[in-house]
Amino acid sequence: MGLAIRRTATEAEAAAIAAAVQQFTVDTAVSQSPAETGPSPWLQTALLEGVSAKESFGPGNPT
Repeated sequence: MGLAIRRTATEAEAAAIAAAVQQFTVDTAVSQSPAETGPSPWLQTALLEGVSAKESFGPGNPT
């Protein structure tokens, strides 16, 4: 028991199938999260704490 295709689709039928497949992909697509606005949480925390990339950290003062 299977699907048997006995003739090729007309241009209108092929267009309808393509439109249905496109609509299905739009309807079932995973929604993307909204784009972040403003600075990242890491940057905000660094600014609040006064962290600088030029400051040395920890023992040994790596350069």
